[in-house]
Amino acid sequence: MNGNNYGWGLPVAASSYAHDIDFGIILIHVAMVAIFVLWGIFFTYLLLKYRRRDGVPAEREHEHGALKSLAPDIVVMVFEIGLIVFYAIPSWSKIKMNFPQPGEANQVDIIAEQFAWNIHYPGADGKFGRRDPKLVHFSNPIGLDRDDKDAQDDVVLANEIHMPLGKPTLIRLSSKDVIHSFFIPEFRIKQDAMPGMVIPVWVTPTAVGKYELSCAQLCGFAHSFMRADVIVDTPEDFDAWLKSHAPVKQEAPTKAAESW
Repeated sequence: MNGNNYGWGLPVAASSYAHDIDFGIILIHVAMVAIFVLWGIFFTYLLLKYRRRDGVPAEREHEHGALKSLAPDIVVMVFEIGLIVFYAIPSWSKIKMNFPQPGEANQVDIIAEQFAWNIHYPGADGKFGRRDPKLVHFSNPIGLDRDDKDAQDDVVLANEIHMPLGKPTLIRLSSKDVIHSFFIPEFRIKQDAMPGMVIPVWVTPTAVGKYELSCAQLCGFAHSFMRADVIVDTPEDFDAWLKSHAPVKQEAPTKAAESW
């Protein structure tokens, strides 16, 4: 994790929709501060105007209409409805409904478990190899069937995710055991990984660098150690990295070797 990513405010915005989320966070905080200050001024005015004074008896005034007394609440309600209609729904739709097409994105499966993140890339052919729970082993944490032709060039890593700059990365998120939470603050991503479910998540990184993926859901005694490095490379560096991690194909033995 880069220490320069954090300051007094929000972490640096390093994804295509991070600024949209930041706008909502800032807008809500500004509105809440404004409401707090205005109500504080109003209450102070009431305390001073209607304070107890000698020779002035307390009198109950007749109400002058419910609508007038509800005016502040109506203003707040209109603001909240406008926030939902003009900000929340469009932003939610952009992030959670409009997913990039698999053929136009870098695809990766992320399988969470106590207490690690298993990363599965489809390799140069763009096809994920078959996974079988029966094949899960300490040396094969996702149960990848290497006999499957689509799995021959697949790349499997632990706690290290690479993404190309400026290209959408489409993630299929799942869990092997309990609920985990996929959280990268700079990308403004937080999504629970649920056992028995495959949940799509996507992001387009906008800044080269190293970021931290942490589990934001208490998942067991070693929860605090469940982290991973997220490295955003230039497209050229990403292609070179992926090629360098491709499994080495075992060549068939020659006849001379068979006779020996």
